[in-house]
Amino acid sequence: MQSNVALKPEAAIRLHVGIIMDGNGRWATRRGLSRLRGHEAGVEAIRRIVEAAPDQGVGTLTLYAFSSDNWRRPKAEVAALMGLLRFYLANEIAALVRNGVRLTVIGRRDRLPDGIAAAITRAEAETAGGTTLHLRIAIDYSARDAILNAAASAAGAGELSRETFADLITGEAGLRDVDLIIRTSGEKRLSDFLLWEGAYAELHFTERMWPEFDADDLADALASFHRRERRFGGLTAIAPAEVPNL
Repeated sequence: MQSNVALKPEAAIRLHVGIIMDGNGRWATRRGLSRLRGHEAGVEAIRRIVEAAPDQGVGTLTLYAFSSDNWRRPKAEVAALMGLLRFYLANEIAALVRNGVRLTVIGRRDRLPDGIAAAITRAEAETAGGTTLHLRIAIDYSARDAILNAAASAAGAGELSRETFADLITGEAGLRDVDLIIRTSGEKRLSDFLLWEGAYAELHFTERMWPEFDADDLADALASFHRRERRFGGLTAIAPAEVPNL
C-alpha cells in the first residue's frame, strides 16, 4: 500500500517519528480472535507504515515492538512474539532492501532466543545501504536502561556535551531527536520509550488500535504536528528557553 498524501513544504525536513504500537491484543479480543492473530495483524500494520512513511516526509521511524517489561507476559505470548520477530527477519529483509530501508534494532540482544541476535546482525548488514528510510525497531528495550548504560560508559570520561551523551544513549552519532511520538489504542503514557531522544517531541494519542493504523492515520498525526509547528514559528525542536507560555 502506497500513500497518496502529497508532501507539504515543511515535510522537506525528514522527520524522526516514534510509534508505540499498542492494542494488538485488544483488537483481537474484540473480534473473538486469539491474541496471536492480533500480533500478526500488527506485523501487517508495520509493513503498511514502513511503506507509507517516506512519502510523508519521515526519514527515521522508531517502532516500539517489545519492551524490557514485556518478558513478564505469559510465556506462550512471549514465544509467539519471538516467533513473529523471526518471521519478520526472515521474510521482510528483501523488501526492505528493495525499498531502500535501513534496519537497525535497539535494545538488549543477550536475552533473545537462540539465533535471533544473529539474524538481527545479518539483517542490519544487508540493509545498511538503505537511504530512503531508517527503520529502528526497539526490542527488549528500556529508555531508562539506555540512559543508565550511557552514564556507566561515560564514567571517568570528563566533561560531556549533550550531543556526546546522546550518541552513547542511541549508539549512533548524530541521530536526529524525535519530532513526534504516536501512541495507538487510547493509552496516554510513554512507557519507558525514547525518554532522552523524545524530550521535546510532540505527542499524538489516537484511539485507533495498532492493527487498524494505516497511512491516513499517519498523515493525520503528521498534519497535527505540522499545524502546531507552524503555530510556534516552524520549530521542529523547542529548546527550554523557547517553550511558549500557554
